Amino acid sequence: MSVEIVLMRRGGPEYQLVLARLEGSYDCKIFDCYDHPDYLRDVLIGVYGKDYPEIVKGIEAEFGESSQDARIARFLAVLKNSK
Repeated sequence: MSVEIVLMRRGGPEYQLVLARLEGSYDCKIFDCYDHPDYLRDVLIGVYGKDYPEIVKGIEAEFGESSQDARIARFLAVLKNSK
C-alpha cells in the first residue's frame, strides 16, 4: 500500500504507466514487487527519471517505523541501489 499511496499522491498518468510497465515487462502488480523490488526499481527509474530519488524517499517515509522490519528494509535497500 505504501508504494501505491506515494505514486497516487504524485498524480498524473505516471501511476498508470508504472502499473502497465510492471504488467507488461514482469507480469506482476505493485504488491508482487515486495518480493521483487528490482522490478519496481527499474520501472520507477524508467517512468520518473531524475525524480526517482524523491519517489524512494517518499516510499521510505510512508513506511515510517515499519521500515525497520527486515523484509521492508531489504525492499528499501534494493530501491535505494539505483545502479
